[in-house]
Amino acid sequence: MAFLIGVDEAGYGPNLGPLVIGGSVWEVPDELLDDHEGLVAAVSNCIAETGGDGRLAVADSKQLYKPKGPLTQLEMGVHVALALTGRLGRTWRELFAVLAPACRTEMDDTPWYRGFDEELPVDADLDRISEIAQAVELRLADAGVRLCTLQTDVVCAGRFNRLLQQWDGKGGLLSNTTLDLVQQLLEHTTGQTLIHCDKQGGRNKYAPLLQGRFTDYLVEIRCEGRAESRYQWGPRGETTICRFVAKGDRFLPAALASMAAKYLRELAMRAFNAYWRRHVSDLKATAGYPLDAKRFREDVAEARAELGIADELFWREK
Repeated sequence: MAFLIGVDEAGYGPNLGPLVIGGSVWEVPDELLDDHEGLVAAVSNCIAETGGDGRLAVADSKQLYKPKGPLTQLEMGVHVALALTGRLGRTWRELFAVLAPACRTEMDDTPWYRGFDEELPVDADLDRISEIAQAVELRLADAGVRLCTLQTDVVCAGRFNRLLQQWDGKGGLLSNTTLDLVQQLLEHTTGQTLIHCDKQGGRNKYAPLLQGRFTDYLVEIRCEGRAESRYQWGPRGETTICRFVAKGDRFLPAALASMAAKYLRELAMRAFNAYWRRHVSDLKATAGYPLDAKRFREDVAEARAELGIADELFWREK
C-alpha cells in the first residue's frame, strides 16, 4: 500500500481571524500513488465533487461554501471524515481539540476563543452524517482506500505576526507552517508517499526548503516549472515524492484538507464575532478580509482599548 498526503489553507488573505492549514492522509493501493484519475474512479461510488446519490461531496472549499451561506457541505465532509477515523467533534471546543490539538494553549490565550462553545454541526443533519459515513466507509474499503487522518494547524494573529518576522514574510510563513504540518502527517505513513501542495506565492523552487526539513536523504529535483515543481527523496521502496502544483485543489486529499481548513476558519470567525458583539452593540459581523477588517477595527477600537487587547493579538500585520 502507498500513502497520499494533501494540504491546503484557508484565511491567507485576511487581517482578522486565523490562518488555518489543513491536511489529510489516505492509504491507497500502490498503483494509485500517482494516478489521481484512477483514485477518483475507484471512489466514485461514494465520493464526488458535487456529491448526490448518497455520495459525499469532496471538492475545493470555494465550490462547496459561499460567504454567508450554510456550512452544510463543509460540515458533512469534515464530520464524515472524523467518523471514518474514529473521532468525534460534536461541539466547537471538541472539534478544535480533535483537529488542532497542538493549538489548544494558543487558542485559550486568545480572548474570543477562551470559553467559547456551541453544539455542532451548525447546519448539517447528524443522522445524515452518520448514514453517509457508514456507506462511505464500506465503499472505500471495497476499493482498498482508507482515510488515515485529518489534521489542521490554526495560526492565530499573535503567532502569525511572530512567524512573519521569523520567516521574513507571508510566503515563508505559509511554506514553513505547511511543512510543519506535513511532518506531523508523515507520522501516519509507512511506505511510498506522495505529498501534494498548492503552489505558494507563485514560487517554483522548493528544494532548499525541503532539504532543510528532510535532512536524512538528498532531495532530488525532478522538475521545477510554472505548472508543477516535483521532488523526491528516501530509500527504494519508501520513496517520498513532494509536488507543488498550480491550482492543485482538485486533488482529492487536498480538497478534503481545504474543506477542513475553511470549516475551522468559519467556526473561528463565529467565535470572534460573537465575542465582539458582546462588547459593541449593533456591531456588523466581519469575515476579516482587508477592506471590511479596517471598518471592523474602527468599530471595536474603543472596546478593545477598554479591554486592553494588544494590537498584535488582534490584527494580522499582512
